[in-house]
Amino acid sequence: MRILLANDDGIYAPGIRALRKELQKLGDVTVVAPATEQSAAGHSVTLLTPLLVTEVYEDDGKTFIGWAVEGRPADCVKLALLELLPEPPDLVVSGLNAGSNAGINVLYSGTVAAAVEASFYHFTAIACSLEYTKNAQLDWPTAAAHARRVVEQILTHKPPRGSLFNVNIPPLERGPIRGVQVIPQNVSVYEEKFDRRVNPRGRTYFWSSPEFLCREPHPDTDVSALAEGFITVTPLQFDLTNHERLREMQSWQWPVTSGQ
Repeated sequence: MRILLANDDGIYAPGIRALRKELQKLGDVTVVAPATEQSAAGHSVTLLTPLLVTEVYEDDGKTFIGWAVEGRPADCVKLALLELLPEPPDLVVSGLNAGSNAGINVLYSGTVAAAVEASFYHFTAIACSLEYTKNAQLDWPTAAAHARRVVEQILTHKPPRGSLFNVNIPPLERGPIRGVQVIPQNVSVYEEKFDRRVNPRGRTYFWSSPEFLCREPHPDTDVSALAEGFITVTPLQFDLTNHERLREMQSWQWPVTSGQ
């Protein structure tokens, strides 16, 4: 099996290194990831500057890992599929991200965006993220092993080409994993705060607070299940059309104007 591995934390992040090691148990893994951290880049792509690419090797200087791209996560997957890989992958995985990508975070997430980009091109794609608590010592190897087992389970059921999945692992420091839940995305708004400051020249500026909390985690959604200690798996889609509203609106009588 040929696996393309991407992320948004950067090619040197510990999460992608740990997940690469686990995914090598399933097949040949090639990494194409941002040269620097691109957290919360969403599905942005680079248009006005060149995408510089550098080959990356293991510490021995001999074992090829993949390519570092000076661009966004979606750039990495697009470039990998269209230019860098000699053969198409059988699977695209994005992660392992430092921090959960549950609820509406999927719309901001570069990790999820990389998986969505692969799904655009009809490849099965899985985004994987690890939630953690403040000041926790992250156990990347254990989290990566959990992610790999979820990937294996998904592949066992032979999902159709272009299938897209979002996987979140709860904080391991809270205790043993309680199980896996296939569950919908929470859509409640998150509580955000900004720290207002004034610079030495008297200009007001703001720092976004790292506290990004969902105060209304609806029951039986990814946010609530994560809080209860479950790994969550959510099938996603990038078709944003509201089909129910579309059918309703198609019955409306629309006035035709002459353009005057």
